[in-house]
Amino acid sequence: MLPASDPSRRMPAEVDMALLWSSLILLLIGMVMVYSASIAIAEAGRFTGNHPAYFLVRHGVFLTIGLVAAGVTFQVPLSTWQKLAPWLFVAGFVLLALVLIPGVGRDVNGARRWLSLGVANLQPSELMKLFAVLYAADYTIRKMPHMHDLKKAFLPMAGAMVAVGVLLLKEPDFGAFVVIISIAIGILFLGGMRARLFAILIAVLVVAFAVLIIVSPYRRDRIFGFMDPWSDAFGRGYQLSHALIAFGRGELLGVGLGASVEKLFYLPEAHTDFLLAVIAEELGFTGVVVVIILFGLLIQRAFVIGRQAVALERLYPALVAQGIGIWIGIQGFINMGVNMGLLPTKGLTLPLMSFGGSGILANCVALAILLRVDWENRQLMRGGKL
Repeated sequence: MLPASDPSRRMPAEVDMALLWSSLILLLIGMVMVYSASIAIAEAGRFTGNHPAYFLVRHGVFLTIGLVAAGVTFQVPLSTWQKLAPWLFVAGFVLLALVLIPGVGRDVNGARRWLSLGVANLQPSELMKLFAVLYAADYTIRKMPHMHDLKKAFLPMAGAMVAVGVLLLKEPDFGAFVVIISIAIGILFLGGMRARLFAILIAVLVVAFAVLIIVSPYRRDRIFGFMDPWSDAFGRGYQLSHALIAFGRGELLGVGLGASVEKLFYLPEAHTDFLLAVIAEELGFTGVVVVIILFGLLIQRAFVIGRQAVALERLYPALVAQGIGIWIGIQGFINMGVNMGLLPTKGLTLPLMSFGGSGILANCVALAILLRVDWENRQLMRGGKL
């Protein structure tokens, strides 16, 4: 007879521990690096009260709110999210429209992407990424019998995405537009869109993005700055050139935590869009690889959880889980590519890590939904009921 302490008799975990720990470690590393990257700007800023921990305190508050929201979200069944999905998408659309109203939306650095809540700002595009996952999954389930039909399956979703895209490009927030389009198209493909139709769609999107870049002078400047940042290192190539300097200074093991030079007013947005460059400088190639591995593990677990849901004939939770994986994967890839000079500069933060209340909140809620999908899978596999 096996003793009670024998490992073979232990109950399996209630949730995917690899997913949980990779997420928590990324959040923790992000908090440490946000503090390191923001000390100089916090000490010098009048709006921060010259307090070096200004951004650390705010990030800690945002993270606490996000974790509390995640705890509440985890209690909500996926069936409830499916019922709410269309209404959440409409609410997100309304918020995006409110941002563009003069006197309502707040301008920062020439972009109007925020709604002022007094003590903090709300960025609707971050919430819209989550709502797009929930809505695209619900839409795909409803249109499953017609996924081969361009008119019935794709065009209605395309119309919704174009409407969202118009609002995002008015802000402008081209990066969020790319992520949301990727989420919608990725979920439609996973839901059964024909490969030929998918290939045509991708070709059309590439042409559309090229046109958007050509007709916009500031986007053209970013493309040219990306192709050769050193040709105008004090102009359009300024951010990328200093990000590359940070990567070069970090070498294998970095210059040490807190010892970055680039964060001392050389690298703009060091605690938001270019946090990975500070990680590269202070923790080196090793630190960057650790971050990439953690993101890779998180995304891999999202798709595994999605496949488990498919095996249990739970198609909506499956598409939601994989949609969250697409969202975090695409946004993380774009941010890392921008920091490394592989992609043109875009205003996208590093998920789970960069400073920003709306982003942290949306990411934490999304991970809670993903953990809920996994929890429901495990309950069914144990013979339980939801």
